[in-house]
Amino acid sequence: MLGTQIRPARPDDVERIGRFLSGLSLQTRTLRFFTGFSRPAASMVRTLLALDERRDALVATLDGEIIGHAMSYRGGTADVEIAVVVTDQWQGLGLGPRLIDTLLLRAAVRGATTVGMDVLGENRRALRMIRRQWPDATMKVASGSVEVTAMINRTPVFAE
Repeated sequence: MLGTQIRPARPDDVERIGRFLSGLSLQTRTLRFFTGFSRPAASMVRTLLALDERRDALVATLDGEIIGHAMSYRGGTADVEIAVVVTDQWQGLGLGPRLIDTLLLRAAVRGATTVGMDVLGENRRALRMIRRQWPDATMKVASGSVEVTAMINRTPVFAE
């Protein structure tokens, strides 16, 4: 993870996020967005970079290029719903959990106590990570995806 940086998404990330999305494998795009696409739509790029009172977005960068993205949205079945994707070359190296920890720390500071996420049932790597991070998480299978709800561990918030 040497040289990687996690920071809030910025409006000037439009081209970088476009390159990042285009560089994801079809499998990774499908696991994250529940559909494959050849070129990301401008509206998708704007959504991934949106920051406001209900939405947060982080990017992981290496040498100025985006290698990971995490976003949260307040509302839904939990206080905050999250989604994360890491470029294929960086998967399995701990970058996804780092993005999640940073995103949830920011959400907890704003008062969130529960986290939710929808994960495709075939996304075994994500489901294993969820079971490790949140052994008490509630998981419901619905239409091929797994709806996950868990408590946010507030210990890191107080340690900061």
